[in-house]
Amino acid sequence: MPGQSESPAGDWFGGRRPTSHEQMTGLPWDASYHDGPAPWDIEGPQPVIVRLAAEGRFTGPVLDAGCGSGENTLHVASLGLPVLGVDVAETALARARAKARDRGIEAEFAVADALNLELLGRGFETVLDCGLFHTFDGDERLGYVTSLASVTEHGGTLYVLCFSDGGPDTGPHPVSEEELRGAFAAGGGWNVVSVEPDRVHTRYHDDGAPAWLARIRRT
Repeated sequence: MPGQSESPAGDWFGGRRPTSHEQMTGLPWDASYHDGPAPWDIEGPQPVIVRLAAEGRFTGPVLDAGCGSGENTLHVASLGLPVLGVDVAETALARARAKARDRGIEAEFAVADALNLELLGRGFETVLDCGLFHTFDGDERLGYVTSLASVTEHGGTLYVLCFSDGGPDTGPHPVSEEELRGAFAAGGGWNVVSVEPDRVHTRYHDDGAPAWLARIRRT
């Protein structure tokens, strides 16, 4: 793995296996939050999440997988839904909890590995993945899809918002529609209801980067 895997305080990865992105950079996801907002932290919910919420697409309980500093989690929770946001980045979760306290919003946050969500021991009617799927390489995706299946109730809905390869000005780790559909077809137990073009807003894209918004039903 390029770079160091440990800090003077010990294991940077908390005993878990680093993801492909972490192996590429040599740093844990938590490092993205050490020097200010992460590139994907726009200090508010993603516009597509606001739209889905306004359309009544979220029903509880809700899981936000890879919640970062919690803006999407907090927006959904502000509607009165029970929401759990999980991430491996403890710095991001600390910021999310502080935001919840400051805004008077009841939301739950926990450290959890998205590749081992079954350890939560819970089920969710709606699951949100905003910017996580595209960070996994092909070998990891099947494990991630299986992990998602372990916590998505049968008949429940998964929303995936990820960078697409429909340039120009794509984000890092863009995926094709075929790759997105294929991951859930290979994983089994899913019905890909729709995959539509959308945008992921970042701190470096004035009008967002090309994205796919997938609605996937757990069968």
